[in-house]
Amino acid sequence: MMRYSVILFDLDGTILNTLDDLAASTNRALAKNGLPTRSTEEVRRFVGNGIRLLIERAVPSNTPLTLTDRVFDDFRADYAEHCADRTLPYDGIPELLRALRASGARTAVISNKADSAVQELIAHYFPGLFDAVVGERPGVRRKPAPDAVLEVLRTLSAAPTDAVYIGDSEVDVETARNAGLPCIAVDWGFRSREILLQHGAQTIASSPAELLALLQQAE
Repeated sequence: MMRYSVILFDLDGTILNTLDDLAASTNRALAKNGLPTRSTEEVRRFVGNGIRLLIERAVPSNTPLTLTDRVFDDFRADYAEHCADRTLPYDGIPELLRALRASGARTAVISNKADSAVQELIAHYFPGLFDAVVGERPGVRRKPAPDAVLEVLRTLSAAPTDAVYIGDSEVDVETARNAGLPCIAVDWGFRSREILLQHGAQTIASSPAELLALLQQAE
């Protein structure tokens, strides 16, 4: 038994390593429109607030809005086709999820990625391992707003005191705070331990095994 009956996870950088596919689609969209491409490390810094902001950060600062819109549309089309080319679960994540569910905990995913892409990725990589999955869609504000977290809690008939939020970025730390949930940050994703600490993370796991141990210690 875990202290928390509901375990909420971020997607990109927490359970799925999506960075290579995000960077590749970003650079194909930039190149198609005659704009300079970005390094994978630059894209790592740009992700976390949804794909629109990813593209706004990736284009040069003086890019006209109409061109930014075109790059964004090209990115969405490209990523829809290539979102699973090199994406894989982080080592140990499937085992972690199975252990949590075997303990009786319910699991959910909350992402700023488009809801259709989130549903597809979860169905492909984690079939049967999540009770609720919420991506960006109309009527649900993106993280760090608490909307998606609160929707999942309503769906699962759970209170904030029943749940814990797991994520890899400052956006996730703020999301948990805004929703009134405790947060365990992870440093194997898109942000370093130093950045997480700077943004108020109090508990940080460096591997899925350590995360499981932290959840079990919370009993």
